[in-house]
Amino acid sequence: MIAEWLRHDPSLARTRRARRLVLVLSILATGLTGCGGSDDVPPAPPSTRLTETIPKAMDEASVPGAIVGIWQDGAEPYLQAFGVRDTATGEAMSTDLFMRVGSVTKTFTTTAVLQLVDQGEVGLDDPIDAYVPGVPNGEAITIRHLAAMRSGLPDYGEVVIPALPSQPQRQWTPQELLEIGFGSPPLFPPGTAFDYSNTNTALLGLVVEKASGRPLDEYIAEHITGPEGLDRTTVGDTAAFPSPHARGYTRTSDGSTVDATDWNPSWGYGAGNMISTVGDLSDWARVLTDGTLLTPATQREREQFLPAPSEGAGSLYGLGVEYQNGWIGHNGNIVGYQAYAYRLPDEGTTMVVLVNSNVDPLGVWNLVTEIVGIVSPDHPWPGPPL
Repeated sequence: MIAEWLRHDPSLARTRRARRLVLVLSILATGLTGCGGSDDVPPAPPSTRLTETIPKAMDEASVPGAIVGIWQDGAEPYLQAFGVRDTATGEAMSTDLFMRVGSVTKTFTTTAVLQLVDQGEVGLDDPIDAYVPGVPNGEAITIRHLAAMRSGLPDYGEVVIPALPSQPQRQWTPQELLEIGFGSPPLFPPGTAFDYSNTNTALLGLVVEKASGRPLDEYIAEHITGPEGLDRTTVGDTAAFPSPHARGYTRTSDGSTVDATDWNPSWGYGAGNMISTVGDLSDWARVLTDGTLLTPATQREREQFLPAPSEGAGSLYGLGVEYQNGWIGHNGNIVGYQAYAYRLPDEGTTMVVLVNSNVDPLGVWNLVTEIVGIVSPDHPWPGPPL
């Protein structure tokens, strides 16, 4: 997510002063977009304000194209595409495009694990070494710790992500990724702190395979996306990308912006390799908050939210799902793309934002901040990670 990419590209936030400035500007932006103007001039409707605000925020975030969907129960949905899907041809963005969704994948993998908990095949407090041998502290790290990002296992992404430009087509196996994650000592004893780590969810992917006897992608298709009619959501474990899709752009260590559309996402196994659309993600955000695929008891376990300070000011994290001031869901950041898929149950509102660039993650965070400031002033988006 946002914090992990800041660690990999310190030029995005060189000093704590710069990051505080971004936070201040985000708060100001929320306040300004929530203003209704003078007493004599009625405020523009939210749809008009969104259409005026989004392109400006995209420019500030170096985003070529965006798809934004807002669904309010009982109201006409807002669904718009902005900018271009391909900077070389200038072809316009459209709302039907497939996009890589990065860490939104984690919501699917943890849902699979929780389904297996409901089936009695997995226990939330089982140690991971009952399923995967050789994990440091494996006798003490539980399935719950992994899903809540509280295992203390280092993130293999710290090594893999910076190296992607030099080997963009490499096909990774889960075992290769975990070997990297296990190559550094644990950060803290299990359950004592929060640290966002792809290693956690990659391990949960292997738990699904061990407990179900099915490959992770097949399990997700058969038990999650299929039953929910998410026909345009797939696990992209190779560079293959369904059409139509937007080109995706990222920044390399030398400051160059490059086309990363066809880079192999296998390094995100279970943690960040899925592909979806704005429509499917709107449905999925509701499934997550309604607990459609889980028993009420297991949904309550999922929503035991704990502080996740690295994921935003006041952010909380449950079992593979975030809580952002009332908004429940997840964001994703993978080379070339970013995704935000959340639902605000208190107001019956769903928000999905998809962009075809991860050049400036904080800029996209601020884009979402402005959108939320318009559609839900009473539940503003939190400040970015500091």
